[in-house]
Amino acid sequence: MPHTPWWQRDGVISRILALAGVAVTLIGVAMLLVLAAQAGFFGPVPRVVAGAVFSVALVGAGVRVFQRTGGRVGGIALAVTGIAGAYLDVVAVTAVYHWLHPVFGLAVAFGVAAAGVGLAMQWRAQPLAVLVVLAAAALSPVLTTRPVLLAFLIVLQCACVPVQLARNWPYLHVARTLPAVLATLAFVTGAALGTPAAAERAWVLAAAAAVALVGVTGTIVVVRRRAADLTASSTMAAALVPILVAPGMYEQRVVTVSVASIIATVLLLLAAVTLVPKLHALLRIPGHTALVAALAGSIALLEACVGATETRTLPTALLLVASAFLGVAGQRRSRPAAGLGTAFAVLGGFALLNVASPEVLASQHRSEASLGVASVLGAVLALGVVAAALWCARRLPGLARGSAWPWIAASVAGLYAVTTVTVSIGVATGTPNGFLLGHSAATILWMAAATGALLFGLRELADAPAVAKLALGSGLLVTAAALAKLFLFDLATLDGLVRVAAFLIVGILLLLAGTRYARAFADAGTGSDGNRDDAGEAAERKIDADG
Repeated sequence: MPHTPWWQRDGVISRILALAGVAVTLIGVAMLLVLAAQAGFFGPVPRVVAGAVFSVALVGAGVRVFQRTGGRVGGIALAVTGIAGAYLDVVAVTAVYHWLHPVFGLAVAFGVAAAGVGLAMQWRAQPLAVLVVLAAAALSPVLTTRPVLLAFLIVLQCACVPVQLARNWPYLHVARTLPAVLATLAFVTGAALGTPAAAERAWVLAAAAAVALVGVTGTIVVVRRRAADLTASSTMAAALVPILVAPGMYEQRVVTVSVASIIATVLLLLAAVTLVPKLHALLRIPGHTALVAALAGSIALLEACVGATETRTLPTALLLVASAFLGVAGQRRSRPAAGLGTAFAVLGGFALLNVASPEVLASQHRSEASLGVASVLGAVLALGVVAAALWCARRLPGLARGSAWPWIAASVAGLYAVTTVTVSIGVATGTPNGFLLGHSAATILWMAAATGALLFGLRELADAPAVAKLALGSGLLVTAAALAKLFLFDLATLDGLVRVAAFLIVGILLLLAGTRYARAFADAGTGSDGNRDDAGEAAERKIDADG
């Protein structure tokens, strides 16, 4: 079969020419409305009237052409040009000449946009609706770059929402969302980098909230009918970007935290619907939409945590959030919640390391300058998060059982958190030897934890070999860590009775663990021999009876 050149394929050239005609004609309309005014051609009234008459004529011609054979492409192109031109005419009347109050101007613009998408629905022509929205959105900034532009782009976003109920038009999802998102994001960025007036900043914040509200509402309306519509969830994610960036416009922490907290509350409640069976059955929000809401809500929650805390208290806030997410994940067996909890746990861990780094914990002077009650609370919460993560990992389906990596990671994190707790408590007490006492207590607790893990593993050796293997491995790992700390750090740093106490207690715990370890395996061997003796005696009795 011979290959047909692209320019000879059916409809290609006609579509290209039609699109070029739409673009050139609408640029001419924009020049008529704005550039002619700058050059002093005609008057305002003739320019506006000419634009309106020209637009109506183009729509009428498009309707006539569409009804003819082969007139679909031409009819759509003419209708797009006329409807978009009428929309630009309304923008000019409202934003350039100020003949209409903005409220009435936006109402008229909504009517024009609704008429355009209504005609697209009647003709079953997604390109008509998409081109109307894109053409009006692309040329509106030529007429005005003031914040009122955002309102006209949001009107386009709103006018297309009802269409999505009756038609599965994914390109219209994107076309109605991206112009409003990009323009609002540009205004938010400008307000964050510049020094706009308070009224303009409030207007931009309201526009970002409106874009997000329309995006979320439109997506929920659509996915309730078509649960597999991933495009709707993607456009919802895009619509939430400006409102997530908007708190950066404000220097006042109260405003930033308030805005971020409201966003986080709304989105996380929306995401939590899928975790409540009755609400999930009622609202029918699919998992991909809930996941977008959860991710965006978590970003807003992170902004609130950062804005509401200082460097020393940030770990506490992040680890509290992590424990909440992990608790929900374990209770509801939710992998997304577990992922979010893990992310907040990692961020909280890094924030705690920023406050209580290894250099800080190793230096008495730096510990006394940096550590205190806040680091105690953060480290205690870190221990709680470690425990919650292990519990959550055991409850989530599909995870590999018997893997040693979670226990190794938990052991390392737990040892560091214990050290931070004890040293911080020692420093917070204000006693001269608080730093030394804290490190001594840390070493003893390390060894106590190792002994407990070893004893637990030995007790479960017969009933649960896999669990016993993990416990014994973790116990031996922590034992090695405790001995390394004792000889490499404590021996050089601690002095007097503090060092003596550390060595004595660790030594006693080692003797206890070693004795119990040897007895456990000796008992296991004796038990096996005893079983073999019992079996031999039973066999001998059976032979005697047969004889």
